[in-house]
Amino acid sequence: MSESPGFLFYLIGFALVIGPLVFLHELGHYAAGRLFGVKAEAFSVGFGKEVAGFTDRRGTRWKFGWVPLGGYVKFAGDMNPAGQPSPEWLALPADARAQTFQAKPVWQRAIIVAAGPVTNFVIAVLILGTLATFIGVERTPPVVGAVVEGSPAAKAGLQVGDRMTALNGRAVSSFGDVAAYVQLRPGERIGLSIDRGGQALTLPLTTGVQRMRDRFGNEHRIGQLGVISAGLVYEPVSLIEAPWTGVVLAAKQLRGMVDGIGQIITGKRPIDELGGPLRIAKISGEQLSLGWRDVVILIAIISINLGFINLLPVPMLDGGHLMFYAAEAVRGRPVNPAVMDWSFRAGLVSLLNLVLVVTFNDLGAFGVWRGLAGLIGTAG
Repeated sequence: MSESPGFLFYLIGFALVIGPLVFLHELGHYAAGRLFGVKAEAFSVGFGKEVAGFTDRRGTRWKFGWVPLGGYVKFAGDMNPAGQPSPEWLALPADARAQTFQAKPVWQRAIIVAAGPVTNFVIAVLILGTLATFIGVERTPPVVGAVVEGSPAAKAGLQVGDRMTALNGRAVSSFGDVAAYVQLRPGERIGLSIDRGGQALTLPLTTGVQRMRDRFGNEHRIGQLGVISAGLVYEPVSLIEAPWTGVVLAAKQLRGMVDGIGQIITGKRPIDELGGPLRIAKISGEQLSLGWRDVVILIAIISINLGFINLLPVPMLDGGHLMFYAAEAVRGRPVNPAVMDWSFRAGLVSLLNLVLVVTFNDLGAFGVWRGLAGLIGTAG
């Protein structure tokens, strides 16, 4: 087993992965705001006290905060978390008020808010599409080349030459699709649809459970079917095909992410698999030690994560704002300020609780709790 890269690699990896993604996410908001004539007062990468920055000719302060865990764009007139007009906003001169976020129609505000997450998805599509042109795309036919003796596939009666067509009704087009679905579902009952010589069959089976330890000592619990392909197939992708291929690959990654979150919510997967900044730093450092291609792939995955999480309909997130804008569009008037205020308070509490959970999990991933337990046991 290889040693962990060390703190410096974690720090560098985190900066390489999160820094550009936060900047580009906020740049999406900023660009959409500029498009609709909204003045940006501040553009910050990181929170807290300013470490360095400058003010451009439009009056926007570009700065770096000392806590590199996010960022924000502060538009003119955006004086409270709910983005509601305030007495200060009403007191602005008419020409200055026209450049504020609140002065814009709801559809423009929605585009400005959605532009950040959409930028994250576009980044992922570009990365995955570009990689596909250089290394190709896995398109191994989902045909059984061999069945492992005693495996779930063998017990279900799967035979060499069977073409797998769907898992629990979800269509699969490659061997990689089968692996991605099964690995997320250790010890679960599934229905495997196959084509056997032109006859459609559905075989019920329970996936196996395999515990794997990677070269850095991280343990993973994955599902296992027990089939082997006849041979790995990678097909080249042209520049014309690359954008759509990037969309398809990003959609598959997003679907796997949604499946994983659904499993955590339903209790099929432990909550300690949720990770935060510390675990991202750890994984980033590990991938950096393996090479630039692994880092770039991780950037695409994290970018999809950021885009998806920000679109969740939780107040304080972009998705929460979009939820209220949708209600405003339907009602013809903004949601009651008191309702929005309490919603954002509840959203803040929910996010703080999530931060506590993922931080607890992250510290566990670094072995902090095992170390403390050992100290307590020694002291006892």
